[in-house]
Amino acid sequence: MCIGASQLIFEFSGLGNADEREKLGLALATLSVQAYEETFNLFIILDLGSDSSPSERRFCSPTARLRYSRGMNTRPIVLSIAGFDPSSGAGVTADTKTAAAFDCFAVTCITALTIQSTQGVFGVEAVRPEAVRETLFRLAEDVKIAAVRIGMLGSGGVAGVVADFLEYHRPPNIVLDPVLRASSGAQLIDLKGVDLIRERLLRLSDVVTPNLAEAVELAGSTDGGGPALTSVADAEPRSRELAEKLHQFGCRSLVITGSDLLQPSDYLSWLDSDGIRAQVFPAERVDSKATHGTGCAFAMALACGLAHGRSLPDAVRQAQDFVRRAISAAYPVGQGNGPMNHLFRLD
Repeated sequence: MCIGASQLIFEFSGLGNADEREKLGLALATLSVQAYEETFNLFIILDLGSDSSPSERRFCSPTARLRYSRGMNTRPIVLSIAGFDPSSGAGVTADTKTAAAFDCFAVTCITALTIQSTQGVFGVEAVRPEAVRETLFRLAEDVKIAAVRIGMLGSGGVAGVVADFLEYHRPPNIVLDPVLRASSGAQLIDLKGVDLIRERLLRLSDVVTPNLAEAVELAGSTDGGGPALTSVADAEPRSRELAEKLHQFGCRSLVITGSDLLQPSDYLSWLDSDGIRAQVFPAERVDSKATHGTGCAFAMALACGLAHGRSLPDAVRQAQDFVRRAISAAYPVGQGNGPMNHLFRLD
């Protein structure tokens, strides 16, 4: 087996008849693709032996060969619609790193400029909706978008423009990360924007990734003053209740992230022909201050997984694992909650 940057090649001969060689080759290729977590095109050229016709032999090599090839020009393009974080822990600059880590190419549309560092958010200035509209439509005219990650929108005007764009172009694999507040509690979008997310963007998105607090706000619910949720067992009934309410708003699939729990877990809920289905993904807690931008990284990783053709549960599992490993591999940046190491695979 030969492993290249964009292909896997299997060569073998003397393995019995053509049927046996084909079965073995397909088995080896399937195992290798699973191990490398890639998507390849399949080309099969088999030595069919002396029992084949002259025309069949003429197009076969002396050995059986299975070639999986993914050209350099076929990387999925993922659109990040989000704010600009000067510390590069979140927003569009972080999304470009996550996309690169998943062998995707990121194009971006900045929705808001923030004044922030690892120590907090100190100000927000939304970009003019007209500039956001022009950027989105120019990008869509130029490149084929395989997935979209929507993060901080900053204002109702921008939220409306993004909704118009999605309705017009209908890009695939839209992941909405509804950024409503900073960790300090500061509001990052106006009330009009929250209403537009609830009334338009939830139903336009393929997957929504709120944390528990964001799910409560979007569902128009309250915490009810009950005890704090600490474990998967505590959070699952509450997550199920919130998911059902958000499905009623037109949300097709959602992942309620629970990284703030003492025993973190993510709750996936989606609609199919049999009704609502759900799956819980328990996670490991990593003791680290490098947690700035975890929601952005999870949503972008999920979008990249979908762009590569993964099923929704597999993409969720992969995104969760990516965030855990990126936190574990982080190095100190700043004096507050620093960024993850999105490009840990380069170390």
